[in-house]
Amino acid sequence: MTKISKLQIVLLLAFAAAVITIPAQKTLGQTNAAGPLLAATNSVPIPTTKSATQSVLNSLSSLPEADALMYINPQRILNEVVPKFLSAKDLENMRKGFEEINKTAGMDPGKVNYLVIAVRFRKPTAELNFQPPEFLAVTGGDFNAESLIGLARMASQGKLRDEKYGDKTLGLLTIDPIVKEAEKNPFLKAFSEVGIVSLNANTIATGTPGYLRAAIDASGGKDRINPATLNSLVRDPNALISIAGAPWRSFAKSFGMLGTENNARAPRCESNIGDFYAALTMDATNFMIRGVSNADNPDTAKIIANLYSGLLNYATSSIPDASAQSLLKALAITAEGDEVLLNADFPQQMVIDLIQQKMKPKVMTDSSVIAPPPVQPTRKAAVKRRRARRRH
Repeated sequence: MTKISKLQIVLLLAFAAAVITIPAQKTLGQTNAAGPLLAATNSVPIPTTKSATQSVLNSLSSLPEADALMYINPQRILNEVVPKFLSAKDLENMRKGFEEINKTAGMDPGKVNYLVIAVRFRKPTAELNFQPPEFLAVTGGDFNAESLIGLARMASQGKLRDEKYGDKTLGLLTIDPIVKEAEKNPFLKAFSEVGIVSLNANTIATGTPGYLRAAIDASGGKDRINPATLNSLVRDPNALISIAGAPWRSFAKSFGMLGTENNARAPRCESNIGDFYAALTMDATNFMIRGVSNADNPDTAKIIANLYSGLLNYATSSIPDASAQSLLKALAITAEGDEVLLNADFPQQMVIDLIQQKMKPKVMTDSSVIAPPPVQPTRKAAVKRRRARRRH
């Protein structure tokens, strides 16, 4: 394994464990919609007690504000879901791969406590230029954050430079290919640099430098995430993955409806329309999808639900694959009050059979082998004979 690949492992693992928080409102009976959650567990299924939920809330409470959030439960996925899809040999190879990562990077994926990715949108500049969103990934678990970042510094071969911010040291990495492209497209400049920082002894954050600085400020108590958002985020401790967002607020912020960076503007119309929450979970027999989206009022909710249902029916009838049709037919879109609800239950065995069928290598059959064209016999070119003239 090369030094660069080691760096990729470190940054990838840290980035995958990020938290995204979205202040979405009125979803599933909560005032704010939560973002997706991926919480890692050990070889034992993660406990779904109130104490376990509170532990997650405590770990995530020092995150900065966000407009979109995803939370994943890797331990449940790795220990309860993945084994259903892999053969014993493949499962053993996966575990050996985890052991190799642990030896190389000092991080065992099975001991990551939570994985979160956050996105926040920014107000326009004083010149009224659109600013791309920022991203942040936060990972916490049974590992030494400083040792992991030290490994990243060695693997970067000097490309990771240090920047002091408060009592923390950020490691910043310039992505040269994007820098070059940004000369032609200035929009890409915001993505030309990423960083990594240790927020505490067992928590690492990666992302855009500005958002990393906000994470450091939040860990010190400044501009932290809304507690209502976190409570909504972990509303279902059994969720494998959950996601939430506030698209209308993000649009309003990005396009100047709330003012610019230096000149705030009071919103003319407060609306939570579009705020959403969705989660994937499972029980003993089914995988389940649950989702909700704010529609502002009951009439609009019914209109949107009817529109979505019509589009879903059209998509279902347009897909020739019978197995895909059966999955789409399990989706139910309904209106309840001022919300649009999405519900679906998929038998685990049906999903397992479908995925395993798609993963099988295609077997070449006699009919699928294209026979070479028949060889045409070569014909000798006809030789024209000249008539001899008769002598008189």
